[in-house]
Amino acid sequence: MSRVCVKFFALFREEAGTESTWVDTDAANLGKLFMEMGDRYNLNQSLQGVKVAVNDEMASFDDPVEDGDTVLFFPPVAGG
Repeated sequence: MSRVCVKFFALFREEAGTESTWVDTDAANLGKLFMEMGDRYNLNQSLQGVKVAVNDEMASFDDPVEDGDTVLFFPPVAGG
């Protein structure tokens, strides 16, 4: 089990009702962690267009979750 700080950005912050939270998780990778957070906070659970960063560096949803990480989820952005 890993303990990580999850931070939500923009729309995800509004949907979650919080900017950040500490989470104890068994998620093997960042994609599974995102799905877990989606279930917990009723986030849009499609990974399409979502970006993730770990410890201030862009990451892949296949990257492992490691104890002490700070994970930031960015929702898809639409522009005109």
